[in-house]
Amino acid sequence: MISLEILPDIYNTTLTLFFFLLSFLMFLITYRGYKNNKYGASSTFICGILFIIFGYYNTIKEFVYYPFDGFMVWWIGIILIIFLSFSLLIKRISNKIDSDNLNNDNKISLLMRYMILMRNESPYRNKISLKMEAIRKIFHLAGLLYILAVFGFFIMPPITSMINEGIIDFINQTESLYNILWGDIIDYPYSIGSAEAIKYITMFALIAILVFAIISELIRVLWGPEYSIFNLLTRSVLRNEEYNAVGPQIYLITGVIFSYLLFLEGYAHILTVSAGILIACFSDAAAALIGRKYGKHKVVCLRGQEKSVEGFIAGVGSAYLIGLFTVGPLYALIGATIFFLLDYFPTYIADNLLNPIIITIGITIFYNILGLPIRFF
Repeated sequence: MISLEILPDIYNTTLTLFFFLLSFLMFLITYRGYKNNKYGASSTFICGILFIIFGYYNTIKEFVYYPFDGFMVWWIGIILIIFLSFSLLIKRISNKIDSDNLNNDNKISLLMRYMILMRNESPYRNKISLKMEAIRKIFHLAGLLYILAVFGFFIMPPITSMINEGIIDFINQTESLYNILWGDIIDYPYSIGSAEAIKYITMFALIAILVFAIISELIRVLWGPEYSIFNLLTRSVLRNEEYNAVGPQIYLITGVIFSYLLFLEGYAHILTVSAGILIACFSDAAAALIGRKYGKHKVVCLRGQEKSVEGFIAGVGSAYLIGLFTVGPLYALIGATIFFLLDYFPTYIADNLLNPIIITIGITIFYNILGLPIRFF
């Protein structure tokens, strides 16, 4: 029987190895896709580098403290079981389609129809519809969850604070079981109303979102879109840039985690990080959707990408407004300018990955130079 005294080390080491495994898989995907998809491969490669940083950081500082690293390991296991079970089910159905005569439509299940559709029509497109673009941008609404997790909403306290209270109440009601699984109840790191709980449970939530999204993406890239349960649920249409590369949701959440890590380490103000995250979430979505819907005046950017003046106005304008209400007018101008430069001069690295990081670092640099206060509007 494993001693409860070494459980924290086991969980922490497992989480570290998980990040290192992710980095290895990112590099493998980069190697497979670089010749045909430099944009996706380069962005995936940077994610691999960041995952190495995450794994190394977890060995020396820990992203989340025990028992939350244990909760995370169990979460990883649950997601793996669910997603791999779905993939194996799809594999069985695929074999059945290959071996059976499917002339009788009554014998074709919903999943069989899904598999036949996936075989007959590639999910990858050079250009996707405005409706699908809007569906894909729904992931960016996670920025609202970030606000609720860290700041709350008017009289409502931060969600993470309420979660902490709920965990404490649950532990008190199941103390004997908790002692068997996790150790002494007094070792729980946070008290009711703890500011540290808000900071680190938010990081826990960000990593949990990454785990959910990236396991699905790895299955899609390494095995095929039909094996991804997320692809089935969303009926996603993918861009060619996502072939042999992970998708934009992975770039965004990875960039957000790195930016938030800068706050935890004291390198960046929480409002600066919040500005970077919210601009990355909402301004990028505004630029894409407004540009697609109302863009009449076209602009050819670096690498031949075609965008619109209307999209730039929507993106930069919303970036400034977000900055205005988080870091004040001067730093809002800096954040909006960085957003514009990353949007107008696109590189081979996804702006979903760069925006939260570069905007956070950029505002922080100007803050250290100018010394003017960062504040709410």
